[in-house]
Amino acid sequence: MLRKLTIMLGIIAAVAAAIAPNVLHLAHPYRLYDGVVPAHTIAVAAPTVTELPDFSRYQQTDEKKQAFFSFLGPLVAAENAVIEEQRAGLHALYTKWQLNPDSLSNEQVSWLEYLAKRYRVEFSFTSETEAEQGFALLKRRVDVIPETLVLVQAANESAWGTSRFAQQALNLFGQWCFREGCGLVPGARGAEATHEVQKFDSVNASVRSYLRNLNTHPAYYEMRQLRAEQREQNQTIRALDLTPGLLSYSERGEAYVEELNAMIRVNRPIIMDAMDDDKPVAEPGFTPSSDSAPE
Repeated sequence: MLRKLTIMLGIIAAVAAAIAPNVLHLAHPYRLYDGVVPAHTIAVAAPTVTELPDFSRYQQTDEKKQAFFSFLGPLVAAENAVIEEQRAGLHALYTKWQLNPDSLSNEQVSWLEYLAKRYRVEFSFTSETEAEQGFALLKRRVDVIPETLVLVQAANESAWGTSRFAQQALNLFGQWCFREGCGLVPGARGAEATHEVQKFDSVNASVRSYLRNLNTHPAYYEMRQLRAEQREQNQTIRALDLTPGLLSYSERGEAYVEELNAMIRVNRPIIMDAMDDDKPVAEPGFTPSSDSAPE
């Protein structure tokens, strides 16, 4: 029900933007995601979670899986809902800009600049060509990751929430940082290596950082291309469609992707019990070419 509500609100926002492109459905969109506007203005919200359950107490594998997915699923859905809200705002402004390139307000331009900075995109209105390229690149990056893929990677990287990095650093995705003291030092780190496993203040922040990583890092360009192709064909974005773009996530490469694929197939029924998965992605009127702005 939670997931269906998110989708319905997203559809309503997109339709409203198409009908009345001069009206943005967020009063202060560039502040919303910095926590200035109360969380209830977001379509789906979740509490901030600062401690993981003890998943090791589950003796039965299926019980552990169900507990893990039921715990993490709503947090992933909430973070994806924020991205959906951002994408709806981007859709509205792109529609408005197409009708009249000079029609965007200072606030709306500021929000686009905020969004571009967050998603590491160079965005400029110097010319219509540069603006079109900026919108196209933002379109590829400001997008959700299927919950099944997020949950399976979290399970894989965190040993179902039982690893030291998960329990002590709330790091469910094996994300690194490179500033001394930013996380936990891996026991097997080489003498010349400087990375640490990043420590997060909340599970929510771990999920948020992972989504941003997949949506911005050059290593996952292929994944974003695969997702964009599905979007342009009005196809459903599924976890198995995107795993070929994750070869660089692990030094194991193909073997890692094959392991993820196997986990997706085996665990999909359990995940489906925890939450709805893989939504339709048709977005009429918002299809700047994915070839117009190479990353």
